[in-house]
Amino acid sequence: MGPVARLRFVIVVAGEATGETAPGSAPASEQADQAGAPQPLDRTERRRLDVVRRFGTTGSLVLAVGAIGAGAAPVDNPLSGVRLIGLPARMPTVAMACAWLGMLMIVMAWVWLGRLSWPGSTRLVSVTQLARTVAMWALPLALAPPLFSRDMYAYLAQSEIAHRGLDPYVLSPLTGLGVDHPLTSNVNNIWRDTPAPYGPLFLMFGRVISSIVGDNVILGVLLWRVVMLSGLALAIWAIPRLARRCGVHPVSALWLSAANPIVLFHVVSGMHNEALLVGIMLAAIELGLRWKRVLGVVVAGVLLTVGGAIKPPGFIALGFFGVYVARRWGGRYADLFKAAALLTAVFLVTMTVITVSSGWGLGWIETYDVPNRLKTWLAPMSAIGMTGGGISMLLGLGNHTDALLAITKILGYGVAATVCLRMLWLSFRGRIEPLAGLGITFGALALFGPVVHPWYLLWALVPLALSTNDNRFRIAAAVISLPLALFVPPTGSGFELRIYQIPLAVAAALVVFGLMVWLVRGRVPWPGPTRGGVRRVTA
Repeated sequence: MGPVARLRFVIVVAGEATGETAPGSAPASEQADQAGAPQPLDRTERRRLDVVRRFGTTGSLVLAVGAIGAGAAPVDNPLSGVRLIGLPARMPTVAMACAWLGMLMIVMAWVWLGRLSWPGSTRLVSVTQLARTVAMWALPLALAPPLFSRDMYAYLAQSEIAHRGLDPYVLSPLTGLGVDHPLTSNVNNIWRDTPAPYGPLFLMFGRVISSIVGDNVILGVLLWRVVMLSGLALAIWAIPRLARRCGVHPVSALWLSAANPIVLFHVVSGMHNEALLVGIMLAAIELGLRWKRVLGVVVAGVLLTVGGAIKPPGFIALGFFGVYVARRWGGRYADLFKAAALLTAVFLVTMTVITVSSGWGLGWIETYDVPNRLKTWLAPMSAIGMTGGGISMLLGLGNHTDALLAITKILGYGVAATVCLRMLWLSFRGRIEPLAGLGITFGALALFGPVVHPWYLLWALVPLALSTNDNRFRIAAAVISLPLALFVPPTGSGFELRIYQIPLAVAAALVVFGLMVWLVRGRVPWPGPTRGGVRRVTA
């Protein structure tokens, strides 16, 4: 299935799943659970849940041990000289095998947990049980060295530039701090000589953190992790509440989103700022729907602008929240214009305050395209551009790769903008849930953008998970999540000088993983969806 076909499939599924009902606008009787509320787990299922929890927690602990020697540790790893704890750092192949084993165990535990969280079942885990399970799996990764990415070191370096009173949108870590600075030495080579690509508020947070930690890399990583976990906590608070508004069971929404291995690997461990973006965005929408007065709309608009000032794709949520407001005010064109005018004013005032407070002006707009300098075959539009460049060289027409990439980037953004406008219109007309429209728009932006990373899936996955009540989407999202969770190596970088370690580590991990699965056979739920119909819940 091609990219366009996949996007069309998601649009159809979301539209079928949501119908005409808008959160906060339809009577509760129209969203009543037609088949009765699911019951708590029985004794046998609780024992299976305990096994799944312990299996996933064990995998998280093994992954945390592997992170010491196969993670994205600082250049001067403080654990490498410690006698017992530092042992994995001196055995990188064994550490990498532990990391892959832990990843496989967490992914398998998540699949088993899905059997106890699938809508349509007679009995489901509770929100509390699922939240505790996520906490058990996340805690070892929250205390372990970073994995899967070195972006947090770029956060530290760019924040230190801001703390020194310099402009992080002009100076790179290399020019702002120097090549010998301990923060620069930990930044990935490709980003050492590029300015910051993040919103001004994100770097204002970083400026405060740098004033506390200085050039202490370890303390800086820990503080940034606390910040990202706070964003994740906001998302976990908002997801079940928004899911109920959309008639989706909160447990299934939490399982597909917060408990997803991509969240554990790339938010808890990798510390990508999608945690802040998604957490603030969802909390803002929930508060705006809960507080029905104009003041609630203003507060939600401020928070949504704050989310966009951390990572600019968050600004898109303002439009879909405006659709909610317009429909709550009557659903007329005049109501849409009033909501748009109010939120536009809130956006302009909030961004003016943030921009003036930062002292960097509008430089963040010019550097927003910095991550797109990375050329990756994972992005369909970039793959088309690079393929065209290769064909032009084979035909003797010269290397036109850069020109073709520029064209495909514009075309991709054009497709994403078209999808966004279409989803806004369908949401306003009541043909699709606005949160589902937001998720589809984010999916189009990630899919047709010039760069795609596995954690970009969270932009679309979380809003769709809590607003789409169709098993076809849920199965497709789970199937896509599994390989993407295992796509990025634990080190967060390549293996140019140690490629031989990969087959040895993966083979050892697979053997031990097979043994672990065999040991728990018969004591875990059989993976897969139930045959029952999807149950809608009251708002």
